[in-house]
Amino acid sequence: MTHKIFIDGAAGTTGLEIADRLAERSEFELLRLDDATRKDPAARREALNEADIAILCLPDDAAREAVEMIDTSGGTRVIDASSAHRTSEGWCYGFPELIGSERVADARRVSNPGCYPTGFLALVAPLVRAGLLPADWPYTVNAVSGYSGGGSMLIKRMIEEPNIAFRTYALDLAHKHLPEIQAHAELEHPVLFAPSVVPAYRGMIVEVPLHLGAMDGERHADDLRTALAEFYAGSDVVTVHDATPVSELLLDTDAAPSDGLELFVFGNEGGWNARLIARLDNLGKGASGAAVQNLNLMCGLPETAGLILPKN
Repeated sequence: MTHKIFIDGAAGTTGLEIADRLAERSEFELLRLDDATRKDPAARREALNEADIAILCLPDDAAREAVEMIDTSGGTRVIDASSAHRTSEGWCYGFPELIGSERVADARRVSNPGCYPTGFLALVAPLVRAGLLPADWPYTVNAVSGYSGGGSMLIKRMIEEPNIAFRTYALDLAHKHLPEIQAHAELEHPVLFAPSVVPAYRGMIVEVPLHLGAMDGERHADDLRTALAEFYAGSDVVTVHDATPVSELLLDTDAAPSDGLELFVFGNEGGWNARLIARLDNLGKGASGAAVQNLNLMCGLPETAGLILPKN
């Protein structure tokens, strides 16, 4: 069976990478609009309603508009790569490792996780569920990303201003990812989020530092690592690294695309302080790769088909 797919916003970074992953796959027929019609409302409406699955790679307001264009009595299902519906009622949060592949497979409306939340939630949500971390802790997130996640304006700026070595932002302590992180980790408080950008095109590191010794009860870094390894056992997408000493974690400026997600737990001697770290491609598992993974599930195909994953 061939599935008709329309990528609304196919000219953007996320849309282009999704199209690349689908280009050689015979299971899909891509519905395309040329440059003259890709922003035309009538042409978009027709393509959205002709598709079996529409993938929205749009700003939030445009994504909401696109959903309104879809006839609710029709058969079009949706994967939204924007942040417009990540906490909306009636939408399935498209993180199959956390919510279950079956829920994604059965959903009509799927909201792709954000790139930063993917790293945080992969680390913290399973540990909160297991009672190893408290839901009422004031969590801090220190994160750095390649500049492709910032959209066309930031990409242009980073290329035209090569003297920028480091850019930290969200200094008003507000960010659109905060509701998503709090909701899907089931936390009582918003996290303190400190995101930054470096002059690498892709890749990101998301870190959650923890003073385990200040929490009620006894927790050890090794316990957290073991719990994460058990939670993701058998996953072809998520790798939980063992306790082998690592002197540093790197992001390469010329990194190749990847749809995998690496998790690390580092502890001090005694294990009472810990650094939980996720490393991923912000355009891979943080965006396009996640959309393709969800698309596979919704079409009844092998979950990792067409994904770019490291060879074990």
